[in-house]
Amino acid sequence: MTSPLLPTYARVNLAFERGDGAWLTSTAGERFLDFGAGIAVASLGHGHPHVLKALHEQGAKIWHTSNLFEIPQAERLARRLVEVSFADYVFFTNSGAEAVEGAIKTARKYHGSGGHPEKFRIITFAGAFHGRTLATIAAAGDPKYLEGFGPRVEGFDTVPFGDIEAAKAAIGPQTGAILIEPIQGEGGIRMPPPGFLRALRDLCDKHGMLLMFDEVQTGIGRTGKLFAYEVFGVAPDIMAIAKGIGGGFPLGAFLATRDAARGMTVGSHGTTFGGNPLAVSIGNAVLDVVLAPGFIEHVALMGVTLKHSLAGLKDRHGEIIAEIRGEGLMLGIALRVPVNDFAAAARAERILVIPAAENVARLLPPLIIGEEEIFEAVARFDAACQRIESGKPENSSAKLSGTAG
Repeated sequence: MTSPLLPTYARVNLAFERGDGAWLTSTAGERFLDFGAGIAVASLGHGHPHVLKALHEQGAKIWHTSNLFEIPQAERLARRLVEVSFADYVFFTNSGAEAVEGAIKTARKYHGSGGHPEKFRIITFAGAFHGRTLATIAAAGDPKYLEGFGPRVEGFDTVPFGDIEAAKAAIGPQTGAILIEPIQGEGGIRMPPPGFLRALRDLCDKHGMLLMFDEVQTGIGRTGKLFAYEVFGVAPDIMAIAKGIGGGFPLGAFLATRDAARGMTVGSHGTTFGGNPLAVSIGNAVLDVVLAPGFIEHVALMGVTLKHSLAGLKDRHGEIIAEIRGEGLMLGIALRVPVNDFAAAARAERILVIPAAENVARLLPPLIIGEEEIFEAVARFDAACQRIESGKPENSSAKLSGTAG
């Protein structure tokens, strides 16, 4: 029977009915170690008791009112995000794409309200992924996402990732901002060159531009810091977050300094569902856990443990693994074999990974992962490599593709 779902994903013939911690159980009763976390979404794993408590308690009260009224839970979450970041203001959304779209509008409105509406262009970087709206696919500039959707939304100038001279050359009288992922996720867990983000910050300050970070994938503890900008010691003017802040529930936000947000006045932006009481109550519960003493330090330690263990895996299987890259629990295995073959072999060993560009398998386990589960994961990756070496990488021909966002 043909599925009624729009066929925009080449789905693997695998479905899950429940999860606990870092584990998922399929409808066939098989248990999988989840090193994808729904593409960095299930930040606290599956069925976290504190998040479930917030879901049940708020769900029994009220789910939705409207942003026409005060929402105390949203006020609380926004205040907490401001207290632990560079920002003065927060606007809640339902997704990362919405958050990036709001960030783009904020940057343009900043210049428009300052008497320079011509400064609407934004420098972006090849290999980026910012979402699936018409503006965000234009911002990323990837032809495979732009094809067939008509003229590209105007206002984005894409330059090579890590090339500061190209960024400088792209600045013109209409340039108002720079938008970048501190670490590219869909692009293959690509780290910026040393000093690159600092150089972008200096460029923005010199030319009166805004620096925007897309931390949809890197934010909320993923890199071993609450936000990835802390890893590099460079604060943006505007930042988009999502994925991990909801722990699996749809929630995103964009954050901005008071100055950067000066144009976002009454009526300039809105959302029906963003910041609803249920979503932000869950966001507050996630933040309770992530901000608890020792939690971020645990993520950083587990990241080091995993990266060190993967280095040993690379030594044992150098014909399959070319490089281990990334930060914290946002790691990538750069492969010498097709990434879909590796993902299939991993599934055959009951562990899930997410394919990315540059032939990289993304490892994005829940942040609550422990040392024992890391060692178990590496053992399963070892077995997956042996499968490939034996010429039997998978049990079926199912492939993962179209995974981003």
